[in-house]
Amino acid sequence: MEAHKKLMIVSMLMAIVNAMFVNGMTICNMTREERKACEPYVSSDNVTFHNHKPSRACCSATANADISCICSYKDSKLLYFYGIDPKQALELPRKCKLKVSVKC
Repeated sequence: MEAHKKLMIVSMLMAIVNAMFVNGMTICNMTREERKACEPYVSSDNVTFHNHKPSRACCSATANADISCICSYKDSKLLYFYGIDPKQALELPRKCKLKVSVKC
């Protein structure tokens, strides 16, 4: 019965995190709309855009993002769950030619 309780708690937490992420929660100082602007460039499924310069909207969002916060998610399964490749996300400042030091 103890394992069942733990599973229920984890399931509820994941549902809450999912709802917050999908419904516009700001993550690392990026809104849902800003994350959407960068999605083609960081999606683990969309390799086509990985070598392209990100859009202005994505670069603007990246300029305002908390990069050290993104570093804290780099080993998290949460980003992969949403189809975000953390390595690609951490490449955005360089691809956008931002003067931001990314050291994780």
